[in-house]
Amino acid sequence: MALRHLILPLFGVQFHPEALLTEHGCALLAAFLTACDATRAQRAAAREQGASPLPRKPRATQSNDARAASTPQTAAASAAGAAPPAGNAGVATIPQRRAHRTLVEPLAESKPLSWVFELVHHTDQAVFLDSAQQGPLGRHSVVGLLPSLCLEARNGMAYRNGRRIAGSFEDALDRALAERAEENPTDLPLIAGAIGFVSYDHGRGYEQLSSRHAARTPMPDARFTFYELLVVEDHATGQLWACAQEDPADPLRARRLVEYAQNLVSRAVSPPVPARTATQAAFRADLGRAGYEDAVGQLIEHIRQGRTYIANLSRRLEVREGPAPYDAYRYLRTHSPAPFAAYLNGGSWHVACASMERFLQVRGGRVVTRPIKGTRPRGSCPQEDADMRRELETSAKELSELLMVVDLERNDLCRVCEPGSAQVPAHAVTEAYATVFHLVSTVEGRLRAGMGAGALLRATFPGGSITGAPKVETMRIIDRLERSARGLYTGSIGYLACDGDIDLNIVIRTAVHEGDRWRIGVGGGITAQSEASFEYDETLVKARALLEALNAPGSAGWERGRRA
Repeated sequence: MALRHLILPLFGVQFHPEALLTEHGCALLAAFLTACDATRAQRAAAREQGASPLPRKPRATQSNDARAASTPQTAAASAAGAAPPAGNAGVATIPQRRAHRTLVEPLAESKPLSWVFELVHHTDQAVFLDSAQQGPLGRHSVVGLLPSLCLEARNGMAYRNGRRIAGSFEDALDRALAERAEENPTDLPLIAGAIGFVSYDHGRGYEQLSSRHAARTPMPDARFTFYELLVVEDHATGQLWACAQEDPADPLRARRLVEYAQNLVSRAVSPPVPARTATQAAFRADLGRAGYEDAVGQLIEHIRQGRTYIANLSRRLEVREGPAPYDAYRYLRTHSPAPFAAYLNGGSWHVACASMERFLQVRGGRVVTRPIKGTRPRGSCPQEDADMRRELETSAKELSELLMVVDLERNDLCRVCEPGSAQVPAHAVTEAYATVFHLVSTVEGRLRAGMGAGALLRATFPGGSITGAPKVETMRIIDRLERSARGLYTGSIGYLACDGDIDLNIVIRTAVHEGDRWRIGVGGGITAQSEASFEYDETLVKARALLEALNAPGSAGWERGRRA
């Protein structure tokens, strides 16, 4: 963005960090400097000829020759010595890898891992990272059993196996990963590490932001658990693998864990397949249609005032009673499979997640994020399906929304990546899911040396696709407009591996069960082009699969979700 005075030789240029910290940043700076030189030369020539150096009308500040001179090579020379922000000092990093300490063995008998989890979903802290929709994004699934170390964050304090410890949750995570650091010589994504989640509310603390909303939940703000036994399924081959932690005090324990895993597989049988329901659960919402549309209007005014460009506005739905937690998840994975699905058993709370959005993946030093923006419902016939896809792909509002989020995500990655390495190899690709179409982009970069899990979370979390841009100010605005704490919704679920690899989703299409209630968060991106009634209807489209899975009986005063 730029300004130029109509009369005086005054210019203003705003360079966004998300542009300057990319591979084209040097070229942008070089072009600006070249334009400045050209303007100075014009003014000097005018003075020598006795003419006024003050322009009387707007005119170009940069010639075609000057623009042509701004090549990547000259840009790099102009910006030599420039460095990106230093990142997060004082964060623990992953040290030199130590010897392999995990016994990894293929199981003699293989069945779908979802069958195996049916036997253990009720056990303490059992977790299922479920690639229910299989494909390039969902080749492996992981079950974690027998927790050995649980790290939690509650109200800004860190806990280790339930006991409060000094320091931050992120530093405790980095230390635990460093203590257990080991190479992964297999093709499996994870053989040792921690599985868990970080809530959106915990992420507000990374920006020193308070909230006006009380949490009112027994769930911790964040939790990652190390397990003695991981069972991994390779969907491409159908092979199951047991990854058992070795214990120097008991040399045979890892072998017994492998045998336990094989025993589970032997006992596993095909679970019942839930029938598709034609109705949706009754729910109450903290923001009904009138309230949500009014909040959208206020956000649009904030955009017109220049306080935000795009903001994700959410509302909370609450379903009374409903099915048992794992019954609801079984329905979800059957009828709305997703590549980043998950089921978490927290004892007093349970999470059923059917997310299709990857927040952050690290593989061998390459870091990737895949923001999603833009939604249309699937059609009831092939022609309607094609019409919905085409409408999404040609929507100027949805495309601009995704572009702004991509710039934000690129900026966040640049805080922890090597200079100039952040790129967008795929932009605005349409992906089809059971009930919706989405527009998706891919942003990637090369991670700087020494960037551990804590540094990555501090630099990038919460994801830009579920906050807005600029991130911090937008988070302040939406906190004032939303009626409830988001909790886990729009946080992340996934794993932190002991070899430094990471895979985390964005917690959308997720229901959290506590007591006799289910909580669902739904929302959407708001821009200056948003239509309030359309944005409200889109939240119902996004809630459809979850409300079908819950399908609680209706009662007076409860709204019933309509099919979109």
